[in-house]
This record gives sequence, C-alpha cells and structure tokens, in this order.
Amino acid sequence: MAQAIRHQAGNHEETRHLRQLLETDPGEFGSNPRIGDILVAARYVTREDVEKVLQSREKGKPVKTGELLMRQGLISEDQLVAALSIRFRMTFVDLEAIVPSPEAIKALPREVINQMQVFPFQVSGKKLTVATSQPADASIFDRVCFSTNYTVELVAARAKQITSRINQYYNAEDVVDSMISELRDEQLTVVPEPAEAKWVEPDSKVIRLVNRILIDAQRLGASDIHFEPGCRNAPLKLRYRVDGECFVAHEIPSMYKSAVIARLKIIANLDIAERRKPQSGKVLLQFETREMEYRLEVTPTVGGQEDAVLRVLSSSKPLPLQEMGFSAANLARFSAMLDKPHGIILCVGPTGSGKTTTLHSALAQINVPERKIWTAEDPVEIVQEGLRQVQVNPKIGFTFQDSLRSFLRADPDVIMIGEIRDAETAKIAVAASLSGHLVFSTLHTNSAFETMIRLVEMGMEPYFFADALVGILAQRLTRKLCEECKESYHPGEQEYQELMEHYHPELAAQHRLPKWSASLTLMRRKGCDSCYGSGYKGRVAIHELVTAIPLIKEAIKGKAKVETLRKIALEEGMVTLKMDGIAKVLQGLTDLNQVLKVCLD
Repeated sequence: MAQAIRHQAGNHEETRHLRQLLETDPGEFGSNPRIGDILVAARYVTREDVEKVLQSREKGKPVKTGELLMRQGLISEDQLVAALSIRFRMTFVDLEAIVPSPEAIKALPREVINQMQVFPFQVSGKKLTVATSQPADASIFDRVCFSTNYTVELVAARAKQITSRINQYYNAEDVVDSMISELRDEQLTVVPEPAEAKWVEPDSKVIRLVNRILIDAQRLGASDIHFEPGCRNAPLKLRYRVDGECFVAHEIPSMYKSAVIARLKIIANLDIAERRKPQSGKVLLQFETREMEYRLEVTPTVGGQEDAVLRVLSSSKPLPLQEMGFSAANLARFSAMLDKPHGIILCVGPTGSGKTTTLHSALAQINVPERKIWTAEDPVEIVQEGLRQVQVNPKIGFTFQDSLRSFLRADPDVIMIGEIRDAETAKIAVAASLSGHLVFSTLHTNSAFETMIRLVEMGMEPYFFADALVGILAQRLTRKLCEECKESYHPGEQEYQELMEHYHPELAAQHRLPKWSASLTLMRRKGCDSCYGSGYKGRVAIHELVTAIPLIKEAIKGKAKVETLRKIALEEGMVTLKMDGIAKVLQGLTDLNQVLKVCLD
C-alpha cells in the first residue's frame, strides 16, 4: 500500500510539478515556504494576484491566502491541496485509486470521521494513514491521534473524494436503513422461496432492500426497474420507468452493488457465479393478496459490473375494448374485424406500446364457449379463462413455429401468436389464416404500411398475404395529463394553427375538427402530489388502423410503395398515429409535446 501511495503521489500532476520547482531551487523558499510563494513559483498565479487578494481581505476576518485565491477562481482545489501538501510536507494521494483496508475503516469512530472530514484507509503495523483536505489545520492531527491507539500519518487528498468515501463507507448504512424503515410490516414473499445455501445476505438487509424496491415499483405503477451499478466506487443507480419515462429513484451505496444483483439472481433461480454472459429468468412474488410476476435480464457491463432489468409483467385481466382509448370510428372498424371468420390481424409498434394488451382485449371480446382459442406467448403476461395459453421456450427448441404447427392439429378457431420474429413464422401464420382460422399477431414495426412492406420483403408471397390480411393496427402509448390537476386554457390562434399543421390541414375540416374561436379550450399540465409534480399520470393509446379494403389488397399484390398505400388509406378515411394523437389533444387527454415524442409523421 505504501508503494502504491508513493506511486500515486509521484504521478499526480500538481504535486509532481511543484516538487520539481522546489528541487530546482530549494533555497528559494527557505525551510518554511508560504502558500502564496509556492503558487507563484508554480506559475498558477502572479505576485500581483496574491497581493490583490490580500488587500481585498476584510479586516477582522482572517481568511487564508489559498482559500481567497480559490474563491476568486484563480486556482483550483487540486492546485491548492497540492501546494498545502508541499507546504506541510504531506503526500498527496488519489483516493479513487485506493481500496481502504477493513482495519483502517474501523480504526476511527464514525463521529470523528464526520466531524473532522477525514478518511482512514491504511494500517501498516502500528501506523494509521488518514487523508485530509485541510493540511493546515493542526487540530485534525491532535483529534485523530486522541481517538485511536495507532500512530497517525496524515496525507492530503481532495475534499470531494474524502466526502464521497465517507458517504460510501460510513454513511451508506443510513441510506439503506432509511429505505428499509419505510417498509413497515408489509410482507413480500418469493414463490417458491429459493434455497440460499450458497450465498447468505448479512442480517437479511439486502433481502429487505430489494423488497422495498419491488414494492415501490408496484406503488408507482412502474413497467421496468433498472439496476445500473457504476464503475469502481460509484453507487448503484436505481431507475424506474413510469408511463414510458425513466427517472432515477435511488442511489444505493456501492458496497451493496454485488449483493443486490446476487439477490435478484437468486430469486430468479439464476447462476450467481456466472458473471461473464447474459442470463434471463422469471420472478414470482406474493405481496399482500396479489401475485406479482417479473422478467429478469442480467447483462455484463464494463468494469466487471452487471446490469439488471426487471420487467413488471401484467397479471391483471384484459380491459374491454371500449376502455382501450379507441376513437369511435376506430373502435367500430376494429370490432368489425373481430367478426371475420378467418384472416390475419396484426398489431404493430415498438416494445412497450401495449400491443399484447390490445390483442388480449380483442380476444376477450370474442372469447365465447363456441370458439376454441389457442395462444403462444413469450412470456404469458395476461391469463384469461377460456383461452388455451402456451409459453414458448426457445432454449429447449420450442419456438413460435413449433407451437403454430401444434395448434393447427388441435382444432383451433382462433390463434394468437405473441410475435412474428422471422419469415417462417410469418408464412405459417398466413397459411393458417388462409385455411379458415382467425390469426392474431404482433410485429415490431413503426407503422401499418411499413408492416406490409416488411412482410413482403421477408419473403411473403404478396398474393397470399393480401388475401389473408384483415387489417393492421399500429399503436403508441403517450403520457396522459393528470386528471387531478390539469387545467383548461384558451390557446392562441398561432398555437391552434400549429396543431392543424401537425394534423393534416386538408383533412381537418373533413374530419370535423373544431375550428379556432374565442371559446375554444384545451388542457395543459400543472403538477400535484398525485402525479409527483410532473403533470402527467397514466398513458393513453393512439392508433392507426388500416383495413384491408380491395384497393389496399390490390396495391399489396402490385408491391406498391409506402407512399401509395398511405395515400389510398387516407382517401378511405384512415387516421394516422399523429392525427389520432392531435384529436386526443383536442379532447384534453394529452398535449402536443407528448404526441410528438412518440410520432414521427
């Protein structure tokens, strides 16, 4: 350790520069150099700078020269601490590069550490090495010596590094204890509770900490929980995704990083010793009277760390289609699609846009005893009575294609495939729809028209696909204005014209949008306790529904481009994602900024 300290000091830029100057002319400052002289010799400041700050010093207030220079921005903290270390013949260390020993951490009382703002990090025999950012304060040495049985050596370090290390090694317990204390008597149980013989959490504190994180996520309505450990001594950053937006909820001290990730692996039944490759698992918890299910993904990251993301899986019942945010026109057209005896209906959009929820709501509407409905999902997020639901498992070779082939031999009326991921699945799904079955599925595409082009490019025969297609629903989720605090206002004419430009000026009148007038009102966000001051709470869906009318089918068979398909659909009354979003702005459900975040066109 001593060699490491000397190495750091010798390589520290500020101290190396100053020591070279002193060694060049050691008699220049005598045996007791002043801080001002050292800083001038180092060419950090001029003699005039020093004289000027000394003259500006208020009478009766003995502020030191170095502090005055730093306050006025003439020198940095590094330069001042380096000069002080020279002045008082101390070694200047970089605490970021030092791993303190457990003996050193226990060598001083916690109250002394916090009061004197020092950090002990090395014990060598009977000598304790302690870092301070105030080399000129003689009382620090006396107080530290009085508080320990060791012989004390003081070294200099930056104040920010000392504060960071104190918080990490001495005040970390306060952060975690504060989080755990808010749990009260709530019980969270892993189902089934895993055997933890290979790894034991100290005092069950880590178990309770993870429980607190999971319970908070449920209360906030988070869809994802992100565990992001920083490199080296940086804390574990915890982020929740609520209503599609990520925010930092907690910063957990770095000493808990490995233990928290290990606990997550244990409850997901993963290999806690494997840190080189990604792992996936599931977590089932019992909280009060509810069961909560999560999907865990652990990914190795730089610095030998592991990130973990918990996706909160919905275990609720599907909502009726009338509560899914459809406009009246889209609801009528989509409901008509569900009455078709066969064909394929696709729901498209990015991850987290509510595709699976929409399809389950559609299945709930046609879920009657007269119909046999099979679903293949990865994972099964919503369980419905009356559906025969299958969890695919690619790890054992049970894929969507395998489940589709099995369903076709199991007398289905309706089939739902969680996602079309490849050409083979797409071809089997289309073939199933052409053979008298109603097929539902999802794709990760940006628009309904892009979906048509994508499937043809994947090798789908345009004639078969066009004949099978019933319709495509593209959707997004945008943040909803908080019902508790949103307020009405009268938009200016310029703001209204901007809305119409985003909508489609030629179609605004045709779609009977309200015209601007002195009585026109919109809603805007305000912020309250219910929405944590954001002005938004919950999300509302916006849709783009394309029905496979004869003109669309002919265009697909002719391998038409996106622009051609879009033009035909608009002429037939289709409303784009952005247009549906603008309509919801006019209804007071959201605002333009949120719509533009999820819609490009």
